[in-house]
Amino acid sequence: MKFLDDIRNLDRNNIGGWPQSVKIFFTVLMFAVVLLIGWYFFVSDQQDSLTSLASKEEGLKQEFSTKQAKSVNLEALQQQLDEMQDMLRQLLRQLPSKTEMPELLVDISQTALSAGLETELFQPGPETPKDFYAEKPITLRMTGTYHQFGTFISGVASLPRVVILTLHDVSLTPKAPIKGDATSSGQLVLQGTVKTYRYLDDEESAAASKSNAKAGRQK
Repeated sequence: MKFLDDIRNLDRNNIGGWPQSVKIFFTVLMFAVVLLIGWYFFVSDQQDSLTSLASKEEGLKQEFSTKQAKSVNLEALQQQLDEMQDMLRQLLRQLPSKTEMPELLVDISQTALSAGLETELFQPGPETPKDFYAEKPITLRMTGTYHQFGTFISGVASLPRVVILTLHDVSLTPKAPIKGDATSSGQLVLQGTVKTYRYLDDEESAAASKSNAKAGRQK
Protein backbone atom coordinates (compact mmCIF):
# COMPACT_ATOMS: atom_id res chain seq x y z
CA MET A 1 0.00 0.00 0.00
CA LYS A 2 1.17 3.52 -0.79
CA PHE A 3 0.56 4.74 2.79
CA LEU A 4 2.78 2.01 4.26
CA ASP A 5 5.42 2.72 1.66
CA ASP A 6 5.33 6.42 2.57
CA ILE A 7 5.90 5.53 6.25
CA ARG A 8 8.83 3.23 5.40
CA ASN A 9 10.44 5.95 3.29
CA LEU A 10 10.05 8.79 5.80
CA ASP A 11 12.96 11.15 6.17
CA ARG A 12 13.23 11.91 9.88
CA ASN A 13 15.35 14.96 9.16
CA ASN A 14 12.74 16.48 6.85
CA ILE A 15 9.42 16.28 8.69
CA GLY A 16 8.08 19.17 6.64
CA GLY A 17 8.50 17.08 3.52
CA TRP A 18 6.37 14.18 4.76
CA PRO A 19 3.25 13.34 2.77
CA GLN A 20 0.04 14.98 3.97
CA SER A 21 -1.56 11.65 4.89
CA VAL A 22 1.40 10.70 7.08
CA LYS A 23 1.34 14.09 8.81
CA ILE A 24 -2.37 13.64 9.60
CA PHE A 25 -1.77 10.09 10.88
CA PHE A 26 0.98 11.14 13.29
CA THR A 27 -1.00 14.19 14.42
CA VAL A 28 -3.97 11.97 15.31
CA LEU A 29 -1.64 9.45 16.98
CA MET A 30 -0.02 12.14 19.15
CA PHE A 31 -3.42 13.54 20.05
CA ALA A 32 -4.56 10.06 21.13
CA VAL A 33 -1.42 9.60 23.26
CA VAL A 34 -2.01 12.97 24.95
CA LEU A 35 -5.63 12.02 25.67
CA LEU A 36 -4.56 8.66 27.08
CA ILE A 37 -1.99 10.26 29.39
CA GLY A 38 -4.52 12.90 30.47
CA TRP A 39 -7.09 10.24 31.24
CA TYR A 40 -4.59 8.23 33.25
CA PHE A 41 -3.47 11.11 35.45
CA PHE A 42 -6.72 13.07 35.70
CA VAL A 43 -9.74 10.98 34.85
CA SER A 44 -8.43 7.98 36.80
CA ASP A 45 -8.14 10.09 39.97
CA GLN A 46 -11.59 11.46 39.38
CA GLN A 47 -12.98 7.95 39.08
CA ASP A 48 -11.39 7.01 42.41
CA SER A 49 -12.97 10.07 44.01
CA LEU A 50 -16.28 9.22 42.40
CA THR A 51 -16.12 5.67 43.76
CA SER A 52 -15.33 7.01 47.25
CA LEU A 53 -18.16 9.53 47.09
CA ALA A 54 -20.56 6.88 45.86
CA SER A 55 -19.64 4.69 48.83
CA LYS A 56 -20.09 7.64 51.18
CA GLU A 57 -23.44 8.43 49.59
CA GLU A 58 -24.61 4.88 50.23
CA GLY A 59 -23.57 5.14 53.87
CA LEU A 60 -25.41 8.47 54.25
CA LYS A 61 -28.51 6.96 52.68
CA GLN A 62 -28.46 4.12 55.19
CA GLU A 63 -27.91 6.56 58.07
CA PHE A 64 -30.78 8.69 56.81
CA SER A 65 -33.07 5.66 56.59
CA THR A 66 -32.17 4.65 60.15
CA LYS A 67 -32.77 8.14 61.54
CA GLN A 68 -35.97 8.49 59.55
CA ALA A 69 -37.26 5.22 61.04
CA LYS A 70 -36.39 6.47 64.53
CA SER A 71 -38.05 9.82 63.93
CA VAL A 72 -41.23 8.11 62.79
CA ASN A 73 -41.34 6.14 66.07
CA LEU A 74 -40.04 8.99 68.24
CA GLU A 75 -43.45 10.06 69.49
CA ALA A 76 -44.43 6.49 70.42
CA LEU A 77 -41.06 5.92 72.13
CA GLN A 78 -41.40 9.16 74.08
CA GLN A 79 -44.87 8.12 75.20
CA GLN A 80 -43.54 4.75 76.36
CA LEU A 81 -40.74 6.49 78.24
CA ASP A 82 -43.20 8.83 79.97
CA GLU A 83 -45.39 5.85 80.93
CA MET A 84 -42.38 3.99 82.35
CA GLN A 85 -41.34 7.05 84.38
CA ASP A 86 -44.87 7.42 85.73
CA MET A 87 -44.89 3.74 86.66
CA LEU A 88 -41.54 4.13 88.40
CA ARG A 89 -42.82 7.10 90.39
CA GLN A 90 -45.90 5.14 91.42
CA LEU A 91 -43.74 2.23 92.59
CA LEU A 92 -41.44 4.58 94.48
CA ARG A 93 -44.41 6.20 96.19
CA GLN A 94 -45.10 2.85 97.81
CA LEU A 95 -41.88 3.44 99.77
CA PRO A 96 -42.02 5.36 103.06
CA SER A 97 -42.26 9.14 102.96
CA LYS A 98 -40.01 11.59 104.76
CA THR A 99 -42.38 11.85 107.73
CA GLU A 100 -42.75 8.07 107.93
CA MET A 101 -39.03 7.34 107.91
CA PRO A 102 -38.33 7.81 111.67
CA GLU A 103 -41.26 5.57 112.57
CA LEU A 104 -40.08 3.00 110.03
CA LEU A 105 -36.62 2.84 111.61
CA VAL A 106 -38.24 2.20 114.97
CA ASP A 107 -40.41 -0.53 113.41
CA ILE A 108 -37.33 -2.25 111.92
CA SER A 109 -35.57 -2.13 115.28
CA GLN A 110 -38.65 -3.44 117.09
CA THR A 111 -39.03 -6.23 114.52
CA ALA A 112 -35.48 -7.37 115.24
CA LEU A 113 -36.24 -7.35 118.97
CA SER A 114 -39.48 -9.28 118.45
CA ALA A 115 -37.60 -11.90 116.41
CA GLY A 116 -35.34 -12.52 119.41
CA LEU A 117 -32.25 -10.89 117.93
CA GLU A 118 -29.82 -9.14 120.21
CA THR A 119 -29.19 -5.70 118.71
CA GLU A 120 -25.79 -4.43 119.79
CA LEU A 121 -25.69 -1.58 117.25
CA PHE A 122 -28.40 0.07 115.14
CA GLN A 123 -27.13 3.45 113.91
CA PRO A 124 -28.88 5.25 111.01
CA GLY A 125 -26.63 7.50 108.92
CA PRO A 126 -27.31 10.61 106.80
CA GLU A 127 -29.51 10.31 103.71
CA THR A 128 -28.20 10.44 100.16
CA PRO A 129 -30.82 11.89 97.75
CA LYS A 130 -31.10 10.48 94.22
CA ASP A 131 -33.40 11.60 91.37
CA PHE A 132 -36.62 10.01 92.69
CA TYR A 133 -35.64 8.52 96.03
CA ALA A 134 -33.27 8.83 98.97
CA GLU A 135 -31.18 6.06 100.48
CA LYS A 136 -30.42 5.86 104.18
CA PRO A 137 -27.60 3.67 105.47
CA ILE A 138 -27.89 1.84 108.79
CA THR A 139 -24.81 0.48 110.51
CA LEU A 140 -25.77 -2.51 112.61
CA ARG A 141 -24.57 -5.48 114.59
CA MET A 142 -27.05 -8.18 115.55
CA THR A 143 -26.71 -11.59 117.14
CA GLY A 144 -29.12 -14.50 116.76
CA THR A 145 -29.83 -17.82 115.11
CA TYR A 146 -30.67 -18.57 111.47
CA HIS A 147 -34.30 -18.98 112.48
CA GLN A 148 -34.36 -15.64 114.26
CA PHE A 149 -32.80 -13.84 111.30
CA GLY A 150 -35.41 -15.48 109.03
CA THR A 151 -38.18 -14.31 111.34
CA PHE A 152 -36.71 -10.79 111.25
CA ILE A 153 -36.64 -10.65 107.45
CA SER A 154 -40.20 -12.00 107.27
CA GLY A 155 -41.34 -9.42 109.82
CA VAL A 156 -39.76 -6.54 107.87
CA ALA A 157 -41.45 -7.73 104.68
CA SER A 158 -44.85 -7.69 106.40
CA LEU A 159 -44.60 -4.08 107.62
CA PRO A 160 -47.43 -1.79 106.37
CA ARG A 161 -45.10 0.20 104.13
CA VAL A 162 -42.88 -1.34 101.46
CA VAL A 163 -39.45 -1.69 103.01
CA ILE A 164 -36.38 -2.42 100.92
CA LEU A 165 -33.17 -3.41 102.67
CA THR A 166 -30.02 -3.90 100.63
CA LEU A 167 -26.83 -5.30 102.10
CA HIS A 168 -23.49 -3.49 101.82
CA ASP A 169 -20.29 -4.92 103.29
CA VAL A 170 -22.36 -7.19 105.52
CA SER A 171 -20.90 -10.33 107.08
CA LEU A 172 -22.62 -13.20 108.86
CA THR A 173 -20.24 -15.19 111.04
CA PRO A 174 -20.59 -17.70 113.90
CA LYS A 175 -20.41 -16.10 117.30
CA ALA A 176 -17.29 -16.97 119.23
CA PRO A 177 -18.30 -19.41 121.96
CA ILE A 178 -18.10 -18.16 125.52
CA LYS A 179 -16.69 -20.64 127.96
CA GLY A 180 -19.43 -22.02 130.16
CA ASP A 181 -22.23 -20.39 128.08
CA ALA A 182 -24.14 -23.11 126.23
CA THR A 183 -26.54 -20.56 124.70
CA SER A 184 -23.82 -19.16 122.45
CA SER A 185 -23.80 -22.38 120.44
CA GLY A 186 -25.40 -21.84 117.03
CA GLN A 187 -25.44 -18.08 117.42
CA LEU A 188 -24.52 -15.91 114.44
CA VAL A 189 -23.31 -12.33 114.27
CA LEU A 190 -24.54 -10.09 111.44
CA GLN A 191 -22.67 -6.84 111.11
CA GLY A 192 -22.10 -4.21 108.45
CA THR A 193 -24.27 -1.67 106.66
CA VAL A 194 -27.73 -2.02 105.17
CA LYS A 195 -29.56 0.64 103.22
CA THR A 196 -33.25 1.42 103.24
CA TYR A 197 -35.05 3.80 100.90
CA ARG A 198 -37.81 6.39 100.84
CA TYR A 199 -39.38 8.35 98.03
CA LEU A 200 -38.82 12.06 97.45
CA ASP A 201 -41.74 14.41 96.98
CA ASP A 202 -41.83 16.58 93.86
CA GLU A 203 -39.99 19.49 95.50
CA GLU A 204 -37.26 17.23 96.91
CA SER A 205 -36.94 15.38 93.60
CA ALA A 206 -36.49 18.65 91.68
CA ALA A 207 -33.86 19.82 94.16
CA ALA A 208 -32.02 16.48 93.97
CA SER A 209 -32.00 16.52 90.16
CA LYS A 210 -30.66 20.08 90.15
CA SER A 211 -27.95 19.17 92.67
CA ASN A 212 -26.92 16.04 90.73
CA ALA A 213 -26.76 18.00 87.46
CA LYS A 214 -24.59 20.67 89.11
CA ALA A 215 -22.28 18.00 90.54
CA GLY A 216 -22.01 16.38 87.10
CA ARG A 217 -20.92 19.67 85.50
CA GLN A 218 -18.25 20.21 88.13
CA LYS A 219 -16.57 16.82 87.43
